[in-house]
Amino acid sequence: MQEPGFWDDREGNATIVRERRAVERRVESLRKLRRDAEDLDAWRELVAEGETDAELAAFVARLDDELEKLDLQLKLSGADDDKNALVAIHPGAGGTESQDWAEVLLRMYLRWAERNGYEVEMLDRLEGEEAGIKSVTFAVRGPYAYGYLQGESGVHRLVRISPFDSQSRRHTSFASVYVYPEVDDDIEIDIDEKDLRVDTYRSSGAGGQHVNKTESAVRITHLPTNIVVACQNERSQHKNRATAMKMLKARLYDREVKKREEEAAVREGNKKEIAWGSQIRSYVLHPYRMVKDHRTDHETGNTDRVLDGDFDDFIEAYLKSQIA
Repeated sequence: MQEPGFWDDREGNATIVRERRAVERRVESLRKLRRDAEDLDAWRELVAEGETDAELAAFVARLDDELEKLDLQLKLSGADDDKNALVAIHPGAGGTESQDWAEVLLRMYLRWAERNGYEVEMLDRLEGEEAGIKSVTFAVRGPYAYGYLQGESGVHRLVRISPFDSQSRRHTSFASVYVYPEVDDDIEIDIDEKDLRVDTYRSSGAGGQHVNKTESAVRITHLPTNIVVACQNERSQHKNRATAMKMLKARLYDREVKKREEEAAVREGNKKEIAWGSQIRSYVLHPYRMVKDHRTDHETGNTDRVLDGDFDDFIEAYLKSQIA
């Protein structure tokens, strides 16, 4: 990176920069733990002299938390774990009820990203007719975004007293979440233009009069796989098309990776259930309150905490189950 002209090709050297930053983050974490180890020696001396207080307990708790997070990061060694994540949410059957549930999930993930210092970019959002959303796609950018969120792919089930039912009956709603890695520009994905159907339409989201009066939104269908991506984030149709193409490349890349993983699992005789398309987690708000992950059996009665974006314990439980 110190060579002359390195920064003249920022896009071409993006992977090198990203890898260096990942290494720098791990080195800084190790340096911090080394400083903590020195502090621990000091605490041992104080304990030997009979001097302990609440500060020691707080220090040990913080150290345990940092060790836990570093352990997970060191185990996130997959080829795509350190990449940004693209997240798509779609409501299941059920109209307004499921569309509202999809929006609740969107809020949960946005709050999680905010809590963990990730940057979020909304790429496409289609509002529901009465409430909620018909679909949404957004990017979560930051260290190990995909590594942490990959386990969220699957069907999420909600049981509650419906706010849209005049008789206050209990309803079960479903929404699907799909997480895939954002592809770097240096990864070549061959796409034949003849395999694409490109539709343009007026944006339905916020963005001012210009966005809504021109057909700036773009929807691309990849005919061989029937993968559909859309973007209406930018005012320019050209920019929306470029973003949609990047989303399509990411979907095709993820599809190929999953295919190879399944083939390898079959060869090794340890094929696992595919998370996408299966129910992974239930959120029960009535007649009792509980969130349970059906893959790990991890659960909590504090549903408000989870729906407010604090569900790192579910992420950690899933990652540990995959690493073990």
